Amino acid sequence: MLFVPQEGENGLPPLLFFMNAQLLEDAAKVITEPQVLINAVSRRVRQLTAGSRPMVEAEFRMGLADIALMEIAKGKLAVAPKPAA
Repeated sequence: MLFVPQEGENGLPPLLFFMNAQLLEDAAKVITEPQVLINAVSRRVRQLTAGSRPMVEAEFRMGLADIALMEIAKGKLAVAPKPAA
């Protein structure tokens, strides 16, 4: 499955993420709102790119988006509501 996010606020071209369809389905059961799931995966991919260690055992040839989805599906990564200002 190919996911292409919209162009970011900083004007950079969209990034391409190749995601495992089964991991996407599993993560969507945990975070049911699609836009929230997209944002969570995107933020976690940025953290992993910056050097954060995966919270799950990454399999051979897993992309960063797959690792983020697996973390969500296994309950290692959660999304908290934004605190009221």
